[in-house]
Amino acid sequence: MAGLSRIGAALVAAALLGCAGTATDTAADSDLLLGASEDTATISSELTGGVAIGSTLKTTASLNLRTGAGMEYRVRLVIPAGAQVTTINRSTPSGSWYNIRYNGIEGWSHGGYLTLVRSAAPSPTQPTPNPGNASARDAAIQRAKGAVGFGYRWGKGRWIPFGVTSANKGVCTGSCPNCSYRGEYGADCSGFAAKVWTVPSWNDVMTNEAHPYSTWDFVRSNSQWSTVSRSSLKKADALVYNDGSAGHIVIYESGDGWGSSWTYEARGCAYGIVHNLRTLGSAYKGIARAGY
Repeated sequence: MAGLSRIGAALVAAALLGCAGTATDTAADSDLLLGASEDTATISSELTGGVAIGSTLKTTASLNLRTGAGMEYRVRLVIPAGAQVTTINRSTPSGSWYNIRYNGIEGWSHGGYLTLVRSAAPSPTQPTPNPGNASARDAAIQRAKGAVGFGYRWGKGRWIPFGVTSANKGVCTGSCPNCSYRGEYGADCSGFAAKVWTVPSWNDVMTNEAHPYSTWDFVRSNSQWSTVSRSSLKKADALVYNDGSAGHIVIYESGDGWGSSWTYEARGCAYGIVHNLRTLGSAYKGIARAGY
């Protein structure tokens, strides 16, 4: 019974933190390496710094498409040499691994066997007819941009604005909340949103550790934020859900609140903090920070 109580307590804690990003398949000790050897590959200089989301890359050898950014993840399929793939979800690699789509199937492949065919145009900026406090919203988006590339760090929240490197970005492995993290910087979805919104007001130093709220908090009324229609979202508003067992929150940038939207988010263990084009389900509701 004591063991069951501990399991129950863990489930409750996970529900309250409620920052379920994207689950991934891990523990691939039975995988067979079918494509080119990833442990000897070196990513080219044209891809080291990243490329825009939606860019087209070409494989230079038969290439494993894995379920996560690392050789410990299982092989989903092998992409043939000379095939074209599209970058998704993030503009920078996770280590040497690019998040890509091939023939409608998404996964991660080593950049050492990829070359750039063409770069995508940068994400659009949506004009706002009634921007409210535009400078505050712009500042929030800048804070979000400054975190892109850092890892997904369950129950935490801090980063060095625009200071991510391969050495400090952090590495998340496993499936959260039962994940592990190596590094001192990074955030989960609610820790990220609180920093971007600087709520409470003392949470305004990006390098200071803070995780004051969960999605359980964000989905409820608070003097620091309020519900807004998804049809009239403005830059730096948020979309959040929490169903009692899991939750997630993203920072909205532009696009259709009920369709495809450009967002910033701590998406999950395999993704980290990303700028990506998302279509979110009806469980999400719009919220706006007070003063924005």
